[in-house]
Amino acid sequence: MLNLDFSFYNWEVISNFVLKGFYFSVMLTLIATIGGVFFGTLLALMRLSGKKWLDAPAAVYVNGMRSIPLVMVILWFFLLVPASFYNLFGSMGANYRSEISAVITFIAFEAAYFSEIMRAGIQSIPRGQVNAGQAVGMTYGQNMRLVILPQAFRNMLPVLLTQTIILFQDTSLVYAIGAYDLLKGFDTMGKQYGRTVESYLLAAVVYFILCYSLSWMVKRLHKKIAIIR
Repeated sequence: MLNLDFSFYNWEVISNFVLKGFYFSVMLTLIATIGGVFFGTLLALMRLSGKKWLDAPAAVYVNGMRSIPLVMVILWFFLLVPASFYNLFGSMGANYRSEISAVITFIAFEAAYFSEIMRAGIQSIPRGQVNAGQAVGMTYGQNMRLVILPQAFRNMLPVLLTQTIILFQDTSLVYAIGAYDLLKGFDTMGKQYGRTVESYLLAAVVYFILCYSLSWMVKRLHKKIAIIR
Protein backbone atom coordinates (compact mmCIF):
# COMPACT_ATOMS: atom_id res chain seq x y z
CA MET A 1 0.00 0.00 0.00
CA LEU A 2 1.20 3.48 -0.79
CA ASN A 3 1.65 5.74 2.20
CA LEU A 4 0.17 8.87 0.61
CA ASP A 5 0.26 12.18 2.44
CA PHE A 6 -1.24 15.32 0.90
CA SER A 7 -0.97 17.47 4.03
CA PHE A 8 1.86 19.51 2.50
CA TYR A 9 -0.43 20.72 -0.30
CA ASN A 10 -1.78 24.21 0.44
CA TRP A 11 -2.13 27.60 -1.25
CA GLU A 12 1.38 28.70 -0.30
CA VAL A 13 2.85 25.64 -1.98
CA ILE A 14 0.67 26.21 -5.05
CA SER A 15 1.73 29.84 -5.36
CA ASN A 16 5.41 29.00 -4.89
CA PHE A 17 5.68 26.08 -7.28
CA VAL A 18 2.59 25.41 -9.40
CA LEU A 19 1.29 28.81 -10.52
CA LYS A 20 4.48 29.78 -12.35
CA GLY A 21 4.29 26.59 -14.41
CA PHE A 22 0.56 26.99 -14.97
CA TYR A 23 1.03 30.52 -16.32
CA PHE A 24 3.70 29.35 -18.76
CA SER A 25 1.59 26.40 -19.94
CA VAL A 26 -1.37 28.69 -20.60
CA MET A 27 0.84 31.29 -22.30
CA LEU A 28 2.47 28.63 -24.48
CA THR A 29 -0.96 27.24 -25.41
CA LEU A 30 -2.34 30.66 -26.38
CA ILE A 31 0.74 31.75 -28.37
CA ALA A 32 1.04 28.39 -30.14
CA THR A 33 -2.68 28.43 -30.98
CA ILE A 34 -2.60 31.95 -32.43
CA GLY A 35 0.64 31.34 -34.30
CA GLY A 36 -0.45 27.87 -35.39
CA VAL A 37 -3.79 29.07 -36.76
CA PHE A 38 -2.11 31.96 -38.60
CA PHE A 39 0.62 29.91 -40.26
CA GLY A 40 -1.71 26.92 -40.61
CA THR A 41 -4.16 29.04 -42.59
CA LEU A 42 -1.33 30.17 -44.88
CA LEU A 43 -0.31 26.54 -45.40
CA ALA A 44 -3.92 25.60 -46.12
CA LEU A 45 -4.21 28.35 -48.72
CA MET A 46 -0.96 27.18 -50.30
CA ARG A 47 -2.29 23.63 -50.54
CA LEU A 48 -5.56 24.84 -52.07
CA SER A 49 -3.93 27.30 -54.46
CA GLY A 50 -3.76 24.81 -57.33
CA LYS A 51 -0.16 25.88 -57.98
CA LYS A 52 2.38 23.08 -57.71
CA TRP A 53 5.19 25.33 -56.50
CA LEU A 54 3.03 26.33 -53.52
CA ASP A 55 1.17 23.08 -52.93
CA ALA A 56 4.19 20.74 -52.96
CA PRO A 57 6.34 22.39 -50.24
CA ALA A 58 3.29 22.96 -48.05
CA ALA A 59 2.27 19.29 -48.38
CA VAL A 60 5.79 18.12 -47.55
CA TYR A 61 5.91 20.35 -44.47
CA VAL A 62 2.46 19.38 -43.19
CA ASN A 63 2.85 15.64 -43.79
CA GLY A 64 6.38 15.69 -42.42
CA MET A 65 5.45 17.43 -39.19
CA ARG A 66 2.40 15.22 -38.69
CA SER A 67 4.59 12.12 -39.04
CA ILE A 68 7.11 13.04 -36.34
CA PRO A 69 6.45 12.82 -32.58
CA LEU A 70 6.27 16.26 -30.99
CA VAL A 71 8.81 15.40 -28.30
CA MET A 72 11.40 14.65 -31.01
CA VAL A 73 10.79 18.02 -32.67
CA ILE A 74 11.15 19.73 -29.27
CA LEU A 75 14.46 17.98 -28.59
CA TRP A 76 15.79 18.51 -32.12
CA PHE A 77 15.16 22.23 -32.08
CA PHE A 78 16.53 22.67 -28.58
CA LEU A 79 19.69 20.60 -29.17
CA LEU A 80 20.50 21.35 -32.80
CA VAL A 81 19.82 25.09 -33.09
CA PRO A 82 23.05 26.94 -32.25
CA ALA A 83 23.20 29.05 -29.12
CA SER A 84 23.91 32.12 -31.27
CA PHE A 85 20.29 31.98 -32.49
CA TYR A 86 19.06 32.83 -29.01
CA ASN A 87 21.26 35.93 -28.95
CA LEU A 88 18.64 37.49 -31.22
CA PHE A 89 16.39 37.67 -28.15
CA GLY A 90 18.93 39.57 -26.03
CA SER A 91 19.07 38.75 -22.34
CA MET A 92 15.86 36.70 -22.63
CA GLY A 93 17.64 34.32 -24.97
CA ALA A 94 20.22 33.49 -22.31
CA ASN A 95 17.79 33.23 -19.39
CA TYR A 96 14.80 31.61 -21.10
CA ARG A 97 16.32 29.43 -23.82
CA SER A 98 14.06 26.46 -23.05
CA GLU A 99 10.91 28.58 -23.04
CA ILE A 100 11.77 30.37 -26.30
CA SER A 101 12.63 27.04 -27.95
CA ALA A 102 9.30 25.60 -26.77
CA VAL A 103 7.27 28.51 -28.17
CA ILE A 104 8.90 28.35 -31.60
CA THR A 105 8.67 24.57 -31.77
CA PHE A 106 5.00 24.47 -30.81
CA ILE A 107 4.02 27.13 -33.34
CA ALA A 108 5.89 25.29 -36.12
CA PHE A 109 4.46 21.91 -35.13
CA GLU A 110 0.87 22.95 -34.48
CA ALA A 111 0.72 24.90 -37.76
CA ALA A 112 0.70 21.54 -39.56
CA TYR A 113 -2.34 20.33 -37.61
CA PHE A 114 -4.25 23.60 -37.79
CA SER A 115 -3.50 23.66 -41.52
CA GLU A 116 -5.48 20.48 -42.09
CA ILE A 117 -8.34 21.75 -39.93
CA MET A 118 -8.53 25.04 -41.86
CA ARG A 119 -8.22 23.27 -45.19
CA ALA A 120 -11.20 21.07 -44.29
CA GLY A 121 -13.11 24.18 -43.19
CA ILE A 122 -12.43 26.01 -46.44
CA GLN A 123 -13.43 22.98 -48.50
CA SER A 124 -16.69 22.71 -46.51
CA ILE A 125 -17.93 26.04 -47.90
CA PRO A 126 -20.33 25.49 -50.84
CA ARG A 127 -18.83 26.35 -54.21
CA GLY A 128 -21.81 28.59 -54.91
CA GLN A 129 -20.64 31.08 -52.31
CA VAL A 130 -17.27 31.32 -54.00
CA ASN A 131 -18.97 31.91 -57.34
CA ALA A 132 -21.26 34.51 -55.77
CA GLY A 133 -18.28 36.47 -54.49
CA GLN A 134 -16.66 36.38 -57.89
CA ALA A 135 -19.93 37.47 -59.50
CA VAL A 136 -20.01 40.70 -57.49
CA GLY A 137 -16.46 41.54 -58.55
CA MET A 138 -14.45 40.32 -55.57
CA THR A 139 -10.85 39.33 -56.11
CA TYR A 140 -9.58 35.94 -54.87
CA GLY A 141 -8.08 37.61 -51.81
CA GLN A 142 -11.25 39.56 -50.98
CA ASN A 143 -13.41 36.51 -51.50
CA MET A 144 -11.23 34.42 -49.22
CA ARG A 145 -10.89 37.10 -46.54
CA LEU A 146 -14.50 38.33 -46.43
CA VAL A 147 -16.56 35.31 -47.43
CA ILE A 148 -14.74 31.98 -47.15
CA LEU A 149 -12.39 32.22 -44.16
CA PRO A 150 -14.91 33.67 -41.66
CA GLN A 151 -17.34 30.84 -42.40
CA ALA A 152 -14.59 28.22 -42.42
CA PHE A 153 -13.35 29.46 -39.05
CA ARG A 154 -16.87 29.33 -37.58
CA ASN A 155 -17.53 25.86 -38.96
CA MET A 156 -14.28 24.47 -37.61
CA LEU A 157 -14.25 26.36 -34.29
CA PRO A 158 -15.09 23.28 -32.16
CA VAL A 159 -12.32 21.30 -33.88
CA LEU A 160 -9.87 24.19 -33.45
CA LEU A 161 -10.69 24.38 -29.74
CA THR A 162 -10.37 20.61 -29.35
CA GLN A 163 -6.91 20.80 -30.94
CA THR A 164 -6.09 23.62 -28.52
CA ILE A 165 -6.99 21.36 -25.58
CA ILE A 166 -4.70 18.66 -26.98
CA LEU A 167 -2.04 21.35 -27.36
CA PHE A 168 -2.40 22.25 -23.67
CA GLN A 169 -1.87 18.61 -22.75
CA ASP A 170 1.18 18.45 -25.01
CA THR A 171 2.80 21.40 -23.21
CA SER A 172 3.84 18.90 -20.54
CA LEU A 173 6.43 17.61 -23.05
CA VAL A 174 8.55 20.75 -22.66
CA TYR A 175 9.59 19.21 -19.35
CA ALA A 176 12.09 17.25 -21.52
CA ILE A 177 14.10 20.43 -22.19
CA GLY A 178 13.81 21.87 -18.70
CA ALA A 179 11.13 24.50 -19.37
CA TYR A 180 9.12 25.37 -16.26
CA ASP A 181 5.62 24.30 -17.21
CA LEU A 182 2.73 23.04 -15.08
CA LEU A 183 4.13 19.50 -14.84
CA LYS A 184 7.58 20.85 -13.94
CA GLY A 185 5.97 22.86 -11.15
CA PHE A 186 4.41 19.75 -9.64
CA ASP A 187 7.66 17.82 -10.07
CA THR A 188 9.69 20.54 -8.32
CA MET A 189 7.12 20.66 -5.53
CA GLY A 190 7.30 16.90 -5.06
CA LYS A 191 11.08 16.88 -4.86
CA GLN A 192 11.09 19.82 -2.44
CA TYR A 193 8.79 18.02 0.03
CA GLY A 194 9.85 14.46 -0.72
CA ARG A 195 6.38 13.60 -2.03
CA THR A 196 6.93 12.85 -5.72
CA VAL A 197 4.12 10.29 -6.04
CA GLU A 198 1.57 12.62 -4.47
CA SER A 199 2.71 15.48 -6.68
CA TYR A 200 2.29 13.48 -9.89
CA LEU A 201 -1.14 12.28 -8.75
CA LEU A 202 -2.16 15.88 -8.09
CA ALA A 203 -0.82 16.89 -11.51
CA ALA A 204 -2.93 14.18 -13.16
CA VAL A 205 -6.04 15.39 -11.31
CA VAL A 206 -5.43 19.03 -12.29
CA TYR A 207 -4.85 18.14 -15.97
CA PHE A 208 -7.99 15.98 -15.96
CA ILE A 209 -10.20 18.66 -14.38
CA LEU A 210 -8.95 21.39 -16.72
CA CYS A 211 -9.14 19.36 -19.92
CA TYR A 212 -12.45 17.69 -19.11
CA SER A 213 -14.05 21.05 -18.26
CA LEU A 214 -12.77 22.60 -21.48
CA SER A 215 -13.94 19.59 -23.52
CA TRP A 216 -17.41 19.89 -21.98
CA MET A 217 -17.56 23.58 -22.95
CA VAL A 218 -16.45 22.77 -26.51
CA LYS A 219 -19.27 20.20 -26.80
CA ARG A 220 -21.78 22.82 -25.66
CA LEU A 221 -20.39 25.28 -28.21
CA HIS A 222 -20.60 22.67 -30.94
CA LYS A 223 -24.30 22.12 -30.19
CA LYS A 224 -24.98 25.88 -30.33
CA ILE A 225 -23.20 26.21 -33.66
CA ALA A 226 -25.18 23.25 -35.01
CA ILE A 227 -28.44 24.95 -33.96
CA ILE A 228 -27.40 28.22 -35.67
CA ARG A 229 -26.77 26.34 -38.89
